[in-house]
Amino acid sequence: MHWHQYWPESLLLFVVVALEGWNIYATSATTTPAVGAGWTPQRKLATRERIRELWYHGFDNYMTHAFPLDELTPLSCSGQGPDWANLNNIASNDVAGNFSLTLIDVLDTFVILDDRQGFATAVKNVVDSVSFDVNTRPQVFETTIRVLGGLLSGHIYANQTGQPFFLPWYRDELLVLAHDLGKRLLPAFSTPTGLPYARINLRHGLLRGETLETCTAGAGSLILEFATLSRLTGDDRFEKAAFKAFFALWNRKSDIGLVGNTINTWTGDWTPPEITGIGAGIDSFYEYALKWYIMSGESEFLDVWDDSYASIMRYSRATDGFWYRNVNMKNGDTAYYSVDSLSAFWPGLQVLAGDVQNAIKLHMMYYNLWRRHSGLPEVFDTNFKRATSFQYPLRPEFIESTWYLYRATRDPFYLEVGERILFDIITRSKVDCGLCGIQDLRTNKRDDRMESFALSETLKYLFLLFDEENPLHSDDSNYVFTTEGHILTLGRDNIKPVPPARRKLRKIVNHQCPAYEPYSEPHKLNGLVQGIRSRGDVEYSRELVGIQPSELDKTFWSADGWCEQPKVDLFTYDFILAPNGKVVPEDLSPSIVKIAPITEGYMINNASGVRTHIVKRLDGKGYDIRRLGHYVVRPGQIVFINDTTLFVDHSSNATLDDINVLRDPDVLLRFHTDIVDPLFDVVDAGSPADSKDAFVIGYTSFFGGDSSVRPPSAQQPLRLSHTEALPVYRVESNLLGCEPYEQSYQNSVLLTYRGDCTFLQKLLMARDAGAAAVLVVSDEDVGINPTASLDEVTEAGDVADVVLLVLTREAGNIVEEMFTMAEKQGLGQLMVSLDPEGRSETAESIQETDTAKASRILYLNGHPLLNTRLLV
Repeated sequence: MHWHQYWPESLLLFVVVALEGWNIYATSATTTPAVGAGWTPQRKLATRERIRELWYHGFDNYMTHAFPLDELTPLSCSGQGPDWANLNNIASNDVAGNFSLTLIDVLDTFVILDDRQGFATAVKNVVDSVSFDVNTRPQVFETTIRVLGGLLSGHIYANQTGQPFFLPWYRDELLVLAHDLGKRLLPAFSTPTGLPYARINLRHGLLRGETLETCTAGAGSLILEFATLSRLTGDDRFEKAAFKAFFALWNRKSDIGLVGNTINTWTGDWTPPEITGIGAGIDSFYEYALKWYIMSGESEFLDVWDDSYASIMRYSRATDGFWYRNVNMKNGDTAYYSVDSLSAFWPGLQVLAGDVQNAIKLHMMYYNLWRRHSGLPEVFDTNFKRATSFQYPLRPEFIESTWYLYRATRDPFYLEVGERILFDIITRSKVDCGLCGIQDLRTNKRDDRMESFALSETLKYLFLLFDEENPLHSDDSNYVFTTEGHILTLGRDNIKPVPPARRKLRKIVNHQCPAYEPYSEPHKLNGLVQGIRSRGDVEYSRELVGIQPSELDKTFWSADGWCEQPKVDLFTYDFILAPNGKVVPEDLSPSIVKIAPITEGYMINNASGVRTHIVKRLDGKGYDIRRLGHYVVRPGQIVFINDTTLFVDHSSNATLDDINVLRDPDVLLRFHTDIVDPLFDVVDAGSPADSKDAFVIGYTSFFGGDSSVRPPSAQQPLRLSHTEALPVYRVESNLLGCEPYEQSYQNSVLLTYRGDCTFLQKLLMARDAGAAAVLVVSDEDVGINPTASLDEVTEAGDVADVVLLVLTREAGNIVEEMFTMAEKQGLGQLMVSLDPEGRSETAESIQETDTAKASRILYLNGHPLLNTRLLV
């Protein structure tokens, strides 16, 4: 066929089909064709090599068409530096300083790629061609994270012996360049507050008329690079400047612990509209608080992270727990119902801090945003469920979080996410002369610019996602990735010793970094764990961004499945302590007689009117007290309670309500099968040893029968007692115990699970079925003492003869195993009784558990405060 005769018509047809096909692709929820296949080592390596090839496609074109300019312009196959024609073009001039930006920014990416020759060549090119004696006015923040950080990371690898990237000919040239650049940036800190100006001329210093306004991220995200520069050169001016700027921001936080987005460097006043969040303008301030603590061990930065994280989780986190709002920094009120692409870094930071479960939720929302747009739009309105800014300049934040979550969970779902990202970047951004950003995700209009972070971060994190054997994955040193993806670390010689005064105040710092527990379907006893896609809240995160389910999504649907309605407990709350649970006015300045600082923490001798600030623990085990009045309680410190007025005395004057408060927080339960004699512990011949009785802790409720009071003290005898064991039943059709039971369970004990209805409702359903007690297995490993209002208990009627006890998840697992063994091996009926007289001490001495110790801590609203100890 003679195609050349018809090429105009053929070309037109091709363009029409291509555009139509793109529109279908861009708006669909499809994933890459390979999704669902097994992730074998060969498949991971093949994907990794595709990323390597893509990275070199971008870098080689930069070196060919752009170097020594700052950035590649891939559509015009050229390069660009500062916009000399328009010096006010901050979008370009904030990062392009006429110093070969891209080359410096990618130095340590050669380390990730294991390209030793490429690293050596790049270092030599920087040494031979880069000078900072240039008449340009870049942003202090961007120059610090991209250029200073790149030089320092390159120096660390080039200078460190005993590793493959050591360069024998290297003589600290990169460090000399970094020192020179640091000195040129220092005049920006010449303000009364210590907050740096946003921009500075590298040759002439501060220019007349420089703006006084800067953002929190720009002024407060310098400590990693500046302090590392000081530690490596011995010139402490840089660390002092960055330290002062960081705490100049933190010390101006609002009363609810939030810092604003923009601030006046001269006056230190926050500038209107005083909005805060986790995204653009503020993001890396939190990141550097945590990461500098990891690098240096300086606990004041950990304190900033802990306090700021608690405030963000209280005020910025949406009520469903799946996204984070922009809020007013002074009162926490919602300002905007929108999220930006920069805040996609937050799940990765949460993983680094140990809060994996909350990281999974936010990441799922961003994943669905990516699926909907085949890229991540700059701004998305969660109220109207539509993007309001459709650019995607190849930002790395979402990919960074994907890498962190995969390393924490090892769930192949995140490999599928990475493969989808790679497919979209290749399809949408790869051109003959490099990689380009996307101006409009709807039409795929491309931008003639390859930002340096596309190579220094985006493809670096994507490569690491599939490079299982990368040495970084087995490096448990204090290294961190900066906000520009540069690897920084400090050797022992560069770590400052803890000052004696601080060591005296903070003898122990307890970290909460719980191991990830794979998702398993609640109430299923097959022992199988499932992936992220099988979570009950996956469909909610998809609906949140208005995306239709794909065929792959539907393959994970089940007739027995369900969609969870998100519920989020308060991350922090305040509580004013008072005698007997009464309401008293707050003591705004408790004296040392009330609260005494001691070596281990604090001693409360009189709790009346003391405001306690309570924060949820990341390990999910309960809460900690973080503040007592004006005192701050830090990790590792203990609050000792030495005030008897917090507890009601057993006396003739005690009211019925007071008696309820007096219930013991827990009782010891004894489980056995009916082939085991419960009194003599005699096992029938041939029965397995595991069929012996087991002791677990049950947490009492403050309504219903009081199992903590033994006869003859009890006002009426309980059917669940210390003398007679009762059969235990689990009703498969009503596992949550929220529906009426179809048959009678007279004088039996029902085993149910937490969820769908209140504890009181579960008790009422058990009562109506004639049961003597209901055991509720919690979804947490901490004890819960359920409560109900007086009106609710009054309306419920007589429940004095029915007991409700809560089992922790760990205790529930023990009971479930006994249940399963009794059913499968025909060992008889599972029975339960309150621990017989005289056996509790024996059981506790044999089985010393953390749960048993929990009775010595303070409970508020049923929640254990794990950093407390009761002395009364």
